[in-house]
Amino acid sequence: MSTLSVAVRDSSTMLRRNLLHARRYPSMTLNLLLTPVMLLLLFVYIFGDAMSAGIGGGGADRSEYIAYLVPGILLMTIGSTTIGTAVSVSMDMNEGIIARFRTMAIHRGSVLIGHVIGSVLQCVASGVLVGAVGAAIGFRSVDATVLEWIAAVGLIALFALALTWIAVGMGLSSPNPEAASNNAMPLIFLPLISSTFVPVDAMPGWFRPIAEYQPFTPAIETLRGLLLGTEIGHNGWLAVAWCLGLTALGYFWSKSLFDRDPK
Repeated sequence: MSTLSVAVRDSSTMLRRNLLHARRYPSMTLNLLLTPVMLLLLFVYIFGDAMSAGIGGGGADRSEYIAYLVPGILLMTIGSTTIGTAVSVSMDMNEGIIARFRTMAIHRGSVLIGHVIGSVLQCVASGVLVGAVGAAIGFRSVDATVLEWIAAVGLIALFALALTWIAVGMGLSSPNPEAASNNAMPLIFLPLISSTFVPVDAMPGWFRPIAEYQPFTPAIETLRGLLLGTEIGHNGWLAVAWCLGLTALGYFWSKSLFDRDPK
């Protein structure tokens, strides 16, 4: 068999392995999924009237804030889901299965590829579930065209790929799964200080650079524009640049850690 055929075969096997693990032990995925869902319900039903009035200058209703909030929560869901990837990779490294794989006649990169593809699929599935919750409480995307919907799904998948490679690197560099979970916490923390809940313009001047110059804000603004059929501006190319940069960084970081000889 050619090298490509071997890589595809072994990566498919590792993907099935990771999906089986996720199906047999769903508690971690569900726990991570609960965070964005609870925040969505909290901000809509507890703070929704006050937030919508503030954003709309006193005239907005809760439905407008739901439309504003859901795109940010969707990308927050991706960040929280990838924490499970960091923990899963760290568990593989600490339980000795990676050392076992190194002695087998399998494609070396298939282990990481299986984790990455499995995580992206889980991120998309989690996003669908959170999107369903958003639709159930009133989110509508009536002004988006078919092309904008396709672009929105592509952005979600690309963003999931970027954060997954970063999470894989965090898992490989962590001494144990607990440390991996802690190291990956910025993937949940960064959306909290982005434009998920309020516009950047509504933030204090000293805080705006923190919210603006990070990967989540341009990605959220791009997804929001695609789903609501509004202007994206410069956020589109910024979001793509962040995704490609993080993917490259995470890939080479993970590859260098994985290729090290075990101690």
